[in-house]
Amino acid sequence: MRQAEAVTFGGSGLDRAAELRGDPDALQVAVSGGAKTLLVWRGKLLAAGANRGRVARLPMEHPVARQLAGAPVLLGREADGTLCFAHDISAWEPEGLDPALLRRFADPSEQRHPELPPDTAFVDLRHIMTGLDARDAELAATAKAILGWHSSHRFCARCGAESRMVEAGWQRLCDACGGRHFPRTDPVVIMLITRGNAVLLGRSPPWPEGMYSLLAGFVEPGETPEAAVRREVMEEAGIDVGRVRYLASQPWAFPSSLMIGCHGEALSREITLDPEELEDAMWVSREQVLASLAGTHPMLKAAREGAIAHFLLRNWLADTLD
Repeated sequence: MRQAEAVTFGGSGLDRAAELRGDPDALQVAVSGGAKTLLVWRGKLLAAGANRGRVARLPMEHPVARQLAGAPVLLGREADGTLCFAHDISAWEPEGLDPALLRRFADPSEQRHPELPPDTAFVDLRHIMTGLDARDAELAATAKAILGWHSSHRFCARCGAESRMVEAGWQRLCDACGGRHFPRTDPVVIMLITRGNAVLLGRSPPWPEGMYSLLAGFVEPGETPEAAVRREVMEEAGIDVGRVRYLASQPWAFPSSLMIGCHGEALSREITLDPEELEDAMWVSREQVLASLAGTHPMLKAAREGAIAHFLLRNWLADTLD
């Protein structure tokens, strides 16, 4: 697919400076030479500007990072040679915090730290991802995913002892048993299943009312993405799928997936729904999808802009899947 890397969170070409991860002396020199850091609070990125249209970059020695965060994670090297890191300041407790907002499908709240620039706030990445440029989007997704992994993998999977961050944040080492652990990424197939002029859409119970999207599911051990597409569609909607081809992929840091976009050709249109997997599924025509993306359909709400499902549907409508 020619436009594959135009998907949100893809195509920035970030130099991850992997050769520096095991060189603490070189890292220290880089830090003293003007490195910058991104701040993350409970999975939310510090963004700047009136519309939160850019990821805030702060000096490494900023008091908030030094006082509230542990060791930083090296994200990569900017085009001008500046190294970029990420700090997790989740220990901070904002005044008047409503924990219920943080548990919503897309958290609309913003948190402002009194010691940070007045035009900055911590925001849900879902709300700003389409307004970020490619580099900011890749940095934000990387920071959110890697710090989320550290938060949920503090203890060794081999012996249960607490592990520690090494290799500039790209490994965890267990001193008790010597086990080394690496950041986890879960492969997920998301499939544009078509038959004639229609595409198969479904919805899960927690989603906003009227929202439908492409079917998706995790790839199981020992399984190819193509096999996962056929299995998931059969399990969720009872539909046989024939030819399957890869289209595009998207890092999806909610919390740590790689979405593998595929196109599958359905062999029938008869749906047998698994209510444990989906609340509803239906065939939708091109005209209906176009109306949903334009916001004019009376019932159908489109997949969230910025998600690969939205990207694939737009390219299907434009006949630009090849």
